[in-house]
Amino acid sequence: MTAASSVEQSACIFCDALARIETEPLVVFRGQVSFVIVNKFPYNNGHLMVVPGRHVPRLADLSSAELVEFIQVTQLAERVLTEVYNPQGLNLGLNLGKAAGAGVLDHLHMHIVPRWSGDTNFMSVVGETRVLPEELPATAQRLRAAFTATAAR
Repeated sequence: MTAASSVEQSACIFCDALARIETEPLVVFRGQVSFVIVNKFPYNNGHLMVVPGRHVPRLADLSSAELVEFIQVTQLAERVLTEVYNPQGLNLGLNLGKAAGAGVLDHLHMHIVPRWSGDTNFMSVVGETRVLPEELPATAQRLRAAFTATAAR
């Protein structure tokens, strides 16, 4: 994997994370052409994003090899989150384009959000605040260890 080199792409949070992947504290797994990062503004504990290393806006832009690993790493993330957090469900989603709600418009990424019955509350809507019982560095540490163990099986 190589980091994006153009000035336009250097403003991308994912390309920036890739450029410092060895020291990025929220990266929890690195594949050959994709990586997994903890969402800095999570909806729930364990909210991850699977990101291709190449700066592309759509699934249609991935090569066959990139697409295969992207989905395999998403599958691995599902296993890890299920093992670590024991959620009652998971939301997996791609937001392609501004109209679809993409926060990062030009770099494809898959959100994986663990869900539990009753996990939504009024704090996000009324107070514009999210309540998480675990700090992001603790989440990253737990998940990094679980990815290492699970990927080795």
